Amino acid sequence: MTTPLRSIEELDLEGRRLFLRVDFNVPLENVPGEGPRITDDTRIRAALPTIELAISRGARVVLASHLGRPDGERVEALSLEPVAVRLAELLSTGEVLLTDDCVGDGARKVVGDLRDGQVALLENLRFHAEEEENSTAFAQQLARLADAYVDDAFGAAHRAHASVAALPGLIDERAAGLLMIRELDVLDRLRDHPDHPFVAVVGGAKVSGKLGVLEALMERVDSLLVGGAMANTFLAARGLDVGKSRVEQDKLALARSLMQRAQESGVDLLLPIDVRVGTRLEASEGEVVSVDAIPSGAMALDIGPATVELFAQRIRTAGSVFWNGPMGLFENPTFAEGSLGVATAMAQAPGFTVVGGGDSVAAVCQAGLEAKFDHVSTGGGASLEYLEGHKLPGVEALRR
Repeated sequence: MTTPLRSIEELDLEGRRLFLRVDFNVPLENVPGEGPRITDDTRIRAALPTIELAISRGARVVLASHLGRPDGERVEALSLEPVAVRLAELLSTGEVLLTDDCVGDGARKVVGDLRDGQVALLENLRFHAEEEENSTAFAQQLARLADAYVDDAFGAAHRAHASVAALPGLIDERAAGLLMIRELDVLDRLRDHPDHPFVAVVGGAKVSGKLGVLEALMERVDSLLVGGAMANTFLAARGLDVGKSRVEQDKLALARSLMQRAQESGVDLLLPIDVRVGTRLEASEGEVVSVDAIPSGAMALDIGPATVELFAQRIRTAGSVFWNGPMGLFENPTFAEGSLGVATAMAQAPGFTVVGGGDSVAAVCQAGLEAKFDHVSTGGGASLEYLEGHKLPGVEALRR
């Protein structure tokens, strides 16, 4: 029997240093003359209920997160300073102290001076290579800053890193945050007892990157809707000429196998019937064509309006819908309509709707529809691995 997770609500926090692992790995853009600026604060806002609870219970809150891939080096462009500024704007206390490092004398001094209800944010954990190495020695340095440990970073729960896997084992008082528990409850519902018809919408670049979840979903869903560049591989596997579209040539046999398996299992695997094409990724104009009429010099870069409507019909009649992965080259507005169309269809659907993955969530937020979804997940890879049935290191560390 799986050991149930303890909740932060069960911990005695008053006057105690609470090491709260959060996921503040937010997207940044560099603004000339200003420096890095946050372009999407979804993950910061998602952690607010747990942080506010800790503050209200009188904890001395020590927040820790990674940001980007500094590869064990101090990279000023990946400092958590913009996060500290934004978090201070969102918190009821209006104050967040940022340490100069996540370990060492400076961090210990800031944490040691905290008063009940105050919040400190440790500098980027990944400025130290030991974080991604899951170093016990590094975890021991972090443990000196804590009396209790809570993990609310679902987006990092699939990583066996020091602050996620090694550290909880060094602190007796440990629990899951409100976001972590919500994420797992939602995914348990989809994985173990979804309302039917269960529809999964899967996109992104590669079949190989989603193979595990495609196979896992095949055992649970009634319809599987495939978009994004990965759909090109399926279309090519059906014998269609997709022009210069991105295709995983070494995965054509696998795509045929998945389509055959879907047919044998009674799963409707729907592929695009029309696409929006362009001659280059930076194109400012796109042409809608049928999938059997893609020009030889063009690339399929988004699903077309007829496909959006086809997918929307299934979404509108679903009991549960899970979406991961964009329907096209979402970062180019010319090829964002498919993703925005799916977001709109899900927002209007009466079923239980869940979206996860960076670009999918970005589409939902860009359309201003996040409040219309039952759950907007902060975990892309973590969500997929959990749905596949894998145990997540960050979750298992809380159970031990």
